[in-house]
Amino acid sequence: MAELHTGVGRQRGARPWPRPRRIATLSVHTSPLHQPGTGDAGGMNVYILEVARRLAEADVEVEIFTRATSGDLPPVVEMAPGVQVRHITSGPLEGLTKEELPGQLCAFTAGVLRAEASRPPGHYDLIHSHYWLSGQVGWLAKERWGVPLVHTAHTLAKVKNAQLAADDRPEPKARVIGEEQVVAEADRLVANTRVEARDLVERYDAAPDQVSVVQPGVDLARFRPASGDRFVAARAARRRLGLPVDGYVVAFVGRIQPLKAPDVLIRAIAALRQRDPVLADEVTVVICGGPSGSGLDRPTALIELAATLGVADRVRFLPPRTGDDLPALYRAADLVAVPSHNESFGLVALEAQACGTPVLAAAVGGLVTAVRDHASGVLIDGHDPVDWARALGRLLPDRALRARLSRGAAQHARHFSWDRTVSGLLDVYGEAIAARRARLAADLAADPALSCSW
Repeated sequence: MAELHTGVGRQRGARPWPRPRRIATLSVHTSPLHQPGTGDAGGMNVYILEVARRLAEADVEVEIFTRATSGDLPPVVEMAPGVQVRHITSGPLEGLTKEELPGQLCAFTAGVLRAEASRPPGHYDLIHSHYWLSGQVGWLAKERWGVPLVHTAHTLAKVKNAQLAADDRPEPKARVIGEEQVVAEADRLVANTRVEARDLVERYDAAPDQVSVVQPGVDLARFRPASGDRFVAARAARRRLGLPVDGYVVAFVGRIQPLKAPDVLIRAIAALRQRDPVLADEVTVVICGGPSGSGLDRPTALIELAATLGVADRVRFLPPRTGDDLPALYRAADLVAVPSHNESFGLVALEAQACGTPVLAAAVGGLVTAVRDHASGVLIDGHDPVDWARALGRLLPDRALRARLSRGAAQHARHFSWDRTVSGLLDVYGEAIAARRARLAADLAADPALSCSW
C-alpha cells in the first residue's frame, strides 16, 4: 500500500476508489523492452515493466507509448497479456540523445493523440507519465482526453544538480522549467520515497495533498537467496559467470556514468591496497553495465582509471546481465556496492538484498530507504574512497558479520514487492479519477449549461 510522509501525501480513507479500466503509460525516452544497464535503460524500465504486468493481472489494461528507436520492431508489441507497447515515430530512429528529445515532443505527442483518436471516445481512464519528458506529453494529452494525469519523476533535476559528481554535466535549465510545469499540471504526483516527496514539495512547490509515496518493489520470485549454504552457492555462481572462485567479489551493477559513481569503487580498492595490500589482492571488483549519459563521452574512462591507479588486475568488466545471470551475479558477490551520488530509490540495492547479498551504499536519496543501515547493509556518508576502503576492510574479512547482514538483507527485501506497489498505485489512480469526477459534478451543478460540452 502507499506509504505516507508526515505532512506530505494524502490520508487514505476507507472508501473504495474507482478502478481504471485502461491506462495510457508514457515513457518517451526509454522503452521497457530495452535491456537495463545500457543507454538510458535502468530502474525506470524495470518499474514500468513490472507495474504494467501486474496491473494487467488485476484486469487493468495498459498501453505503453514510447519513442521508436529501431526499424526492427513492429509499431505495436504485446509485451504480456493486457499490456501493449506502442512505438511512436518521432525524429530519427537512431542517433538522438535524451538531451535532444525535447525537440521531438511535438511529434511524439501527435503520435499519441492520433493513436487515441482511432479508439472509441473515453478509451483511456487515466494517464501515468514517467520522467519529465513524458510528463510534458501527458500534460497535453490529459487536456485533450479529459482524464487525470498521474506523474512519477524518477529523478529530479534540482536534486541531481545539488548532488552532482565532480566530472558530470548539470541538468539544463529547460529540464528544470519542464519539471516545474509538470508538477503544477499533474493531478497526482507519485514519489518513490519520503525524501523524494519532500523534494517535490520543498524544491518544486508541489501541493502536499497531491503527493503520494508508493515505494517500488522487487520480483521476489526471481531475486531470492540461493538454497543451501550461501558461500557454497556463491562459488557455483562465480563458476557460471567466469569469475574467480576464491577470494572476495564486490559488484557494481548499473549504467556506467558519473551519477552512478562506479569510479568510487575502483578508487576504494586502490585505497584498500595501500591500507591492506594482502586483503586487496584477494578482492575482485566486478563492474557490470554499459556506458550511459555523460559516461558516453569517455566510455573507457573506468578502464583507464583502474590502470592509472594500478588496480587493473583487481577489476573485471562485464556487459549487462539478462535472465538468470543477474540474480546469479548478486549471489556470486560478497557485497554489492551502490555508490551513486543520487538515487530516487535504488532497485539494484533491493534486488541484491533480495538475493541475500549485503549492500554497501551511499547514504543519499532513496538508498536510505532501500538499505537498512547495519541490518541489511551499510550506508556511507559521502564518496571518499578512503571511507569506502575502510568499510570494505571491515566487512569482507568478517564472515560472521556478512552472514548476519545477508540474513537481514533477505528479510528487509521481503517488505517490498511489486504487488504492494501496484496496490498503492491503484489507490492513487482511484483518488485521481474520483477527484476529477467530483470537480466535473461541481462544475455542472454550478453551471448546467456545461453539460452540453460533455
